[in-house]
Amino acid sequence: MLINCIAYKNGKKIADIPVGEIHTYLDQPDCFVWVEMKDATASELAEMKAEFGLHELAVEDALMGHQRPKVEEYGDSVFAVIHLVESDGADLHVGEVAIFVGHNYILSARNRSSHSFIGVRDRCEREPHLLKQGSGFVLYALMDSVVDRYFPVIDLLETELEEIEETIFSKGKARSNIQRLYALKRKVVVLKHAAFPLMEGAGKLYGGRVPAMCLNTQEYFRDVCDHLARINSSIDSLRDTIAIAMQVNLSIVTIDENDVTKKLAAWGGIFAAATSMAGIWGMNFKNMPELEWAYGYPFALVTIILVCVALYMRFKLAGWL
Repeated sequence: MLINCIAYKNGKKIADIPVGEIHTYLDQPDCFVWVEMKDATASELAEMKAEFGLHELAVEDALMGHQRPKVEEYGDSVFAVIHLVESDGADLHVGEVAIFVGHNYILSARNRSSHSFIGVRDRCEREPHLLKQGSGFVLYALMDSVVDRYFPVIDLLETELEEIEETIFSKGKARSNIQRLYALKRKVVVLKHAAFPLMEGAGKLYGGRVPAMCLNTQEYFRDVCDHLARINSSIDSLRDTIAIAMQVNLSIVTIDENDVTKKLAAWGGIFAAATSMAGIWGMNFKNMPELEWAYGYPFALVTIILVCVALYMRFKLAGWL
């Protein structure tokens, strides 16, 4: 659906306009049109294609969705896809915004996301000296808004990792910790898939040959790339820490299993000694002097007990029990 369609001239808002009148404002000097849509239908995008002369391949990508973050040039226009990553506490949800940019227009089509760009429009309208630079500055403002919302997501992931690390040495937490670490790893990968390709795409908008509408805003896109570089660095650090935590957790599981094995081996040794002596005296051979001795039975019991106690103390000192 259409959220708003506004014309600007020299950095100031002229009016909210109907879609059918967009072409009349595109012909005016120092004027550009900013359109925002949410979950646009095929017919709505077809109407925008007719008004702005959008490239059919870009329109097809926006309509199909589920695109990799990217920045592409189509003649004198730019098409960008940015992932909108939102957290509900338990999981990450990925939306998408397709942005069409020309020298006198910008169209954003948001899909599968509650992420609003109202604050971006308010910010731009409060800075008419920057907004007068046209659609290139609006593209920066939209991209910067999305990238800035990646930072709270990273903070949530880091907090979740710290909570897992606090319980990683607790008894009986191994299985649940592994499950939580794998779930956290999946979230980190989702964020990585959103941030890393976008950094590559944003790099096309400053330095060297850049699209005409971005010539006056190159330093702003460089700032976005710097933020994305920090985000990717934090993501890589998170991934490394998660990998280490998994190794530590698996090591703890192995140590616990070894402890159980040692205890079983120690008790098995104690009972094996008792069983062997009982088996010897239980063979009932005729010429066994202990069988005829009056104190043979208590002697056998005391011997078995002393041997078992000696073995128990030895295993105890060795840390097996």
